[in-house]
Amino acid sequence: MRFRPFALALKFAFVFAAAFPALALAQVKIGLVLSLTGPAASLGIPARDTAAMLPKTMGGQKVEYIVLDDASDTTQAVQDTKKLISEDHVDAIIGSSITPNTLAMIDVIAEGETPTISLASSAKIIEPVDAKRHWMFKTPQTDAMMASAITAHASSHGVKTIAYIGQADALGETFYAEVAKFAELHHIKLVASERFNRADPSVTGQVLKILATHPDAVVVGAAGTPAALPPRTLKERGYKGLIYHNHGVGNNDFLRVCGADCNGTFLPASPVLVAAQLPADHPAKRLALDYTARFEALHGAGSVSAFGSYTWDAGMLLSNAVPVALKTAQPGTPEFRHALRDALEATHGLADTNGVVNMSPTDHLGLDQRARVMVEISNGKWVYQPD
Repeated sequence: MRFRPFALALKFAFVFAAAFPALALAQVKIGLVLSLTGPAASLGIPARDTAAMLPKTMGGQKVEYIVLDDASDTTQAVQDTKKLISEDHVDAIIGSSITPNTLAMIDVIAEGETPTISLASSAKIIEPVDAKRHWMFKTPQTDAMMASAITAHASSHGVKTIAYIGQADALGETFYAEVAKFAELHHIKLVASERFNRADPSVTGQVLKILATHPDAVVVGAAGTPAALPPRTLKERGYKGLIYHNHGVGNNDFLRVCGADCNGTFLPASPVLVAAQLPADHPAKRLALDYTARFEALHGAGSVSAFGSYTWDAGMLLSNAVPVALKTAQPGTPEFRHALRDALEATHGLADTNGVVNMSPTDHLGLDQRARVMVEISNGKWVYQPD
């Protein structure tokens, strides 16, 4: 019996697929754990919108993205992570949007040996690179980088005393530790330290305690729209000193909620927020402008945020690493996840929307001080502040 060449090839393809289903159906699976609802939704939503823009193929392989909502809750973040690893068998994870959730995910990620790129700020997510953090990477600037920028700016503006008010969670505590450390280096006295919960309707009590110390500046260690409450209350109570935010407020929802109460306040931020205002030689300008144009074409002028850019950069890291890992193993296997982790750690000289990434076995961020810029909020806009 004779087969026509096409029929023979087709039959061979079916036999090959039956014998080697993993190879025949190989595709890269990337899970995302994002805060799409709850107090941190203003961080997770632009990340989700950016995820829809990420490459559909990497290294010639199709890519499937699985997006889960952690509801800004640590328990849900852990459950989502377990599902992605044990049920969906993802090759990599992007998330979570916030520090407490990412820190809660680390044990599950290490046990599942799945490379993960966090979108949260704390250096504790990746430092030190021990057996568990071996699998952890991140794209946002660390709290240490941003705290040092705040205290340097404050010192140059004659600040001698500073007060802190932050979220009562891992983000608030880790950022406080960095602010305290760098304040001491700049000979700035820390005169008050207060906390509030993301869902608190008022911080009047905390602000009154801060005002009693008469600080030259106040640092707010919080993320998303809940971070608007302290500056609003400070302004209501007549505070005239400097107010600083951390980079967890880098989106338009924060500007909308805080309104005029945030005019004249400062934050160290992602270059993406002021890409068009950056000097021509800034290493992030070209790619930041490109991402901004792509995002705003879909979501409207002024819609871009730092949190979307962190997701875009995570996609760039994976697009760079996946072709390298494919030389060693096929997606869906432990060998591929190990190779992908190694390729991420070997990232060197990769330009993205926030700077230039040079990772190493002891540095799973890879950004330097060029990845931060000082920004003033003026009439609902981000205004670049040259050094």
